[in-house]
Amino acid sequence: MKSDSTSSSLVGQFVSRHLTEIVLLAGCVVVFGLTAIVNDAYVLRFQYNAAQIVRYASMLGIFAIGAAIVIISGGIDLSSGSMIAFGGMICCMVISVVAHAIYPEADDPTASIPNWLIVVGVLCTLLAGILVGTLHTWLITIVGLPPFVATLASLVGLRSLALISTEAVTAWLGQQSFKINIQDRTFGILGREWWIPLLIFLVIAGLAWILMNKTVVGRHLYAMGGNEQAAKLSGIRTERLKWLAYCIGTMTAAIAGILFSSEVGSSDPQTQGVGYELFAIAAAVVGGCSLQGGVGRITGVILGALFLRVVIDAVAKLIGSGSSDYEGLIVGLLVVLAVAFNQLSGQKGGWKKQFFPGMLGVVTIPIIAAAVGASLLMPDGGVVLPLTAAATTLVVLAILKVGADVASRAKVSSGGHSK
Repeated sequence: MKSDSTSSSLVGQFVSRHLTEIVLLAGCVVVFGLTAIVNDAYVLRFQYNAAQIVRYASMLGIFAIGAAIVIISGGIDLSSGSMIAFGGMICCMVISVVAHAIYPEADDPTASIPNWLIVVGVLCTLLAGILVGTLHTWLITIVGLPPFVATLASLVGLRSLALISTEAVTAWLGQQSFKINIQDRTFGILGREWWIPLLIFLVIAGLAWILMNKTVVGRHLYAMGGNEQAAKLSGIRTERLKWLAYCIGTMTAAIAGILFSSEVGSSDPQTQGVGYELFAIAAAVVGGCSLQGGVGRITGVILGALFLRVVIDAVAKLIGSGSSDYEGLIVGLLVVLAVAFNQLSGQKGGWKKQFFPGMLGVVTIPIIAAAVGASLLMPDGGVVLPLTAAATTLVVLAILKVGADVASRAKVSSGGHSK
């Protein structure tokens, strides 16, 4: 009996500790299964679709892990998307410039390049990531800018710098363009073969897990995220930790930039990585990271990236053409739900609070109903589904508000009578 109770206790502790990962894993299975029932694409082309999900989830997970470490350390990095574009540009620029110098007479010097040149391009990209991370740290620790402002400047500036550099370099090479094309087959394989991003993702995830769970530096990152002032007073060198966190964030985004550029055979700062900073933050938050810092696990971020990709792919299968228009809506909704869940779970009696109090609640309910209806608008002009969804949402939320108001008045009344 004692052995059974001990085993039950251990299982309960495991479930409690890894509840986020269990829910995300179950969510992936449920979403995948329901999509397979409604749409036979997963059944007819299971291997292809599974490989695509794994490939894109791995590419998302690579820079989501970097963003998660920044968040756990108490910061925020809004530059991931632009760093992806900048990193891809640096890699393609180095390869293209050196290839033109080596093969000046070739019609397309990048059509066949030595492997060492790809390695040089990758190393230069990683160096660029370290330099941008160092700049972020300087702006935050020395200049005193909030992390939001410092990385917001990079969000805007890095993409513009990548565009300017691309135009200048392509003009020097003889044909001005907004893209730098790399036609080498080996370079293209990096982002097109599903197992290469997966392997890189697993290596980065493994190293990040060791760093955060098995080293003193990882414990100090958690401590700094939980209470930076207390960490300083205990002798922790917070400036060095911030430098490490922000460099990891920018380096992982730069690696993702190489893969995205490899996938299409070119760097395109105008389109690559646009909005991906939200994807990185979403994967981290859905995976259990708290935006207040000090909370989060690498395993949760891994499954958060997978869940995000499965949901996006499921919507693409169900909607078909135009599904990319819904990606921002899905990611934004998941971020709101994940943050709200973390906040309410961390508050005593959080789930019992009244969500639509007073006039603010009266105004908010129709806004939410209208947003739900608008999100279901289709190009074919059908309005029955959007109107039905909006009306249903309005009625359900109104009932919840009335019920909460009645319960609140009853509680106040009973409290008055007891006195």
